[in-house]
Amino acid sequence: MKKQDLPKIIPVFPLSNFIIFPNTTVPLNIFEPKYIDLINDSMKTNKLIGLIQPKRNNINSIHDLHEIGCLGKIASFKDTSDGRYLIELNGLARFKITNEVKNNKPYRECEVSFNDYQDDLVLPKKELKFSDLDLIFKDLKSLFEKKGYIINWKSLREQNLNETINALAMASPFSMEEKQILLESQNLESRKNKIAEILSTYNYDNFDNTTIQ
Repeated sequence: MKKQDLPKIIPVFPLSNFIIFPNTTVPLNIFEPKYIDLINDSMKTNKLIGLIQPKRNNINSIHDLHEIGCLGKIASFKDTSDGRYLIELNGLARFKITNEVKNNKPYRECEVSFNDYQDDLVLPKKELKFSDLDLIFKDLKSLFEKKGYIINWKSLREQNLNETINALAMASPFSMEEKQILLESQNLESRKNKIAEILSTYNYDNFDNTTIQ
């Protein structure tokens, strides 16, 4: 997608304990009626939806949502016999909510800005090397084993580094606050450094959760 094609208004899907990063693909199981409607409307237009984390369980306004989310495009779609939708979503670019749009739909739509995150659409000019991730891989493997997570490390190394770092950030057993911090990191190198910083707190605390700010 080109920068000029980014939408100014998007439907938003608040999803607790879940984050998508640019250059990653995630499966979603859609079953709530209002979000079934969201997917139906999206499939009829540009197939774009915005995933964003709520700050609290009860969402009464956009102030109950984090400001920063990620735009995704529906890459595959399947409806099930019990009325659910199974989709795959490709993360494209992060956005900042600027205003809520009043509508008569069961789901929220928001005006968003991509000004701070347009570089998500292009590969970074300065490429990191996988050797830069050796310590992170080592610490993450220890943490994943501690938490009982199973990761295909060989597959990760076959991706480009941008996809690998974002996939690790998304799949890691960090708290949602920590993942939100990673999502809001300005660029890939900053995200890599923030992962290392978070890992150092887990290692220091014997893998107990300590959210950094």
